[in-house]
Amino acid sequence: MVMVKYKAGKELTPERLALMKARMTAAAGKPYTHDPDCPLLTEEQLSGFRPVNFADMGERARHMAAVGATG
Repeated sequence: MVMVKYKAGKELTPERLALMKARMTAAAGKPYTHDPDCPLLTEEQLSGFRPVNFADMGERARHMAAVGATG
């Protein structure tokens, strides 16, 4: 029996890998710049965010029933 191995994607060449590492190292050394159009949120504000597609199927079903979207 012949074993066939398939490797998805492409490997980086050593030159591209070195370039990527250099860019990441340079980016890690840059300071954080605050964007005034996007204010920092408190932990309380962050805890108020909910997933757009509902946390679970039960929550989705309750919402659909509440808006009359079920048959």
